[in-house]
Amino acid sequence: MEIENFEIHRPVLLKEVLEIFDPEPGEIFIDATINGGGHARAILERVGLVGRVIGIEWDSELIRLLKSDAVLTKAGNLTLIHANYRDIDTVIPHEIRGSIKGILFDFGYSSYHIASAQRGFSFSKDGTLDMRYNKHGAGITAKDIINTWPEESIADLLQEYGEERFARRIANRIAAARKTSAITKTSELVRIIESAVRSPRGRIHPATRTFQALRIRVNDELENIRNGLLGAASALRPGGIIIAISFHSLEDRIVKDFFRRMARGGNAEIITKKPVTAAREEREQNPRARSAKLRALRITK
Repeated sequence: MEIENFEIHRPVLLKEVLEIFDPEPGEIFIDATINGGGHARAILERVGLVGRVIGIEWDSELIRLLKSDAVLTKAGNLTLIHANYRDIDTVIPHEIRGSIKGILFDFGYSSYHIASAQRGFSFSKDGTLDMRYNKHGAGITAKDIINTWPEESIADLLQEYGEERFARRIANRIAAARKTSAITKTSELVRIIESAVRSPRGRIHPATRTFQALRIRVNDELENIRNGLLGAASALRPGGIIIAISFHSLEDRIVKDFFRRMARGGNAEIITKKPVTAAREEREQNPRARSAKLRALRITK
């Protein structure tokens, strides 16, 4: 994919992130999910040449595109690390531990992934049922789950990770369809789901929750969030801030519970008493921002 298409990804809640972090020249920040670099670009402008941003990205294709962006990398104050943010505690350079002012997590998937049909993330574009963020890595794919898991296990997955009320019906249709031939394409899965869920859901496509559940399981997203938050808390300087932007209730619940435990333990204070959401103007300009919730925590010890 070309760089110009790659840059269609807009950072959500950018104004709010900058207000909370308040980056100043010479400070160090980590964008643990750098994605298209939108948040990182704005932070880099404020920390200047004497500051530093570490960008972590799991997808090797995105790392390649970021490295080829001359505007983003020309100053030399951005360090890109190809890693899963769950390993943040081990991949952060040793010399900056305890000096980091802020760590950002944006748990939403990228516009790049949706636009890349062959990655299998989109139910509106036909592609292989893959859904791995790091397609060159090992691990289970959505195709593996759909074609090899027992019907009951698929139903449990859709219910737990997709909060899908029609989970049993969808799993039953999947199990019946794969008896004829393997389900390998996103379009095939969408047709099966639509045959099981005929009732309209307003703005939500019938396949939304099933695709969410598969993506979460393929990439182990919820466990990644738990490990990433824990690692971030141990790496920050006193007074350092964690910002986490979530896009559905499962992610937000993990963030909220972690922040509350940290605050109760006397190791941190919650900055955002309620989740911060996008203003009307941003929601209208960037549909991805509609479900975004931002929470922030300051480390005190």
